[in-house]
Amino acid sequence: MSTVPRRVVTGHTPDGVSVVVADGPVPVSRELPDDGVAFHEVWNTSGAPAPLSAVEDVDPTERELAVPPPPRGTKIRINEFAPGFLDERGLQSPVHRTASVDYGIVLEGQITLVLDDSEVTLHAGDIVVQRGTDHAWANRGDTVARVCFVLVDGEFTPELAATLPEGALDRLSRKGPRD
Repeated sequence: MSTVPRRVVTGHTPDGVSVVVADGPVPVSRELPDDGVAFHEVWNTSGAPAPLSAVEDVDPTERELAVPPPPRGTKIRINEFAPGFLDERGLQSPVHRTASVDYGIVLEGQITLVLDDSEVTLHAGDIVVQRGTDHAWANRGDTVARVCFVLVDGEFTPELAATLPEGALDRLSRKGPRD
């Protein structure tokens, strides 16, 4: 179903010369065939400011495969949503919330963002800024929807946390797509 993206990673030689250290398919992809969804982990950082080293000892995508980024970190991934995998509620993903700011850039197709009281259909070229809200995704079109997500670790302000339903922060998505 999925098209594994190419990833080019730069780094440095021991003498500080800029070089390409990796060029090829992303090393970690995960498909959920029953949901018609594929995840392609492109990169992540584990802190802010992000540590810059000549090379990475271990590819950051081969660390824990989880939805949200690490504390004070970032994550970039490509998600592919195949058409025809909607549940009885018309959703393709579970309703979930993360403590992060997520920038979703639609690369191909169309995808519907479902919120508590509304939904919006995004098309190729559209960008959504997802800010810790309960949400789900649904491809209601007839072609694959490819979306690039850049996730930045976040923290709910006490004022916002006080307005959320009881237990909402206890149910944050912390692992994979169906934790």
